[in-house]
Amino acid sequence: MAEPLFHRLVLIGIGHIGSSIARALHHAPGTVERLVICDASPAHLARAKELELGDEYVADPAEAVAGADGVILCTPVGSFAAIAEGIAPHLAPGCVLSDVGSTKQSVIRDVGPHVPEGVHFVPAHPLAGTEFSGPDAGLADLFKGRWCLISLPEGADEDAVEKIESLWAALGARTARMTAAHHDRVIAIVSHLPHLIAFTICGTADDLADETREEVLQFAASGFRDFTRIAASDPVMWRDIFINNKDALLEMFARFSEDAQSMARAVRWGDTGYIEDRINRSRKIRKSLIDIKQA
Repeated sequence: MAEPLFHRLVLIGIGHIGSSIARALHHAPGTVERLVICDASPAHLARAKELELGDEYVADPAEAVAGADGVILCTPVGSFAAIAEGIAPHLAPGCVLSDVGSTKQSVIRDVGPHVPEGVHFVPAHPLAGTEFSGPDAGLADLFKGRWCLISLPEGADEDAVEKIESLWAALGARTARMTAAHHDRVIAIVSHLPHLIAFTICGTADDLADETREEVLQFAASGFRDFTRIAASDPVMWRDIFINNKDALLEMFARFSEDAQSMARAVRWGDTGYIEDRINRSRKIRKSLIDIKQA
């Protein structure tokens, strides 16, 4: 029988992504010998146990990581620094520490200084998820065919990196390596900016006069419904993402604002050529996503 990738893997945080990893591991036998679930919420921990997501259930991160050869941070990125500081003295030499955070420069900034000598830090970000949260929101096939981006700090151990890449491959994902700065700019436009826009549009609708607001909700078309789905995402997680990737997000928002003003001018002055060009370019992007099975 093949040697498992990890003998004792700890998931700190058992929300949507953490529980999806746990469920996917059930369909990848032999990948992990013993899975430890850790969460600060007693309710989440109890529910994870009811769902039989792991082999052990531990509330204290320091206790959970003792003797582990793999640890993945699955909490909001704003909590990473405190967690890393708390578990650092208890991480065993040779342990691989990773994460699933949506920002990578901040993760390297917040976690890196706490990583002890002999522990290998491999930041990662699976590009998958829904608007739901909590242990019940996990999906065993969430990562199938999706990308997981690996952003390495200076001096990363190659064997540890390949171990994390193999783990994500076992969960059905494809992996690619990308610098933290480039990752944050790319994800700002494909994920963070769309969420910021969705939250803002729903906020605008909520601020309308009562009679108009009721009609907006009653007669919501598919476009608005799509925005409400995105806007239903976890507020703490997205608060932390916005704050920790603010430079890239504000850069992309500035570019978007300029383009939105150009489109508004085209609508005002009846510039049908400009409007059609923008729509056609958008259609090409949608077709490209379908062609590469990322739609």
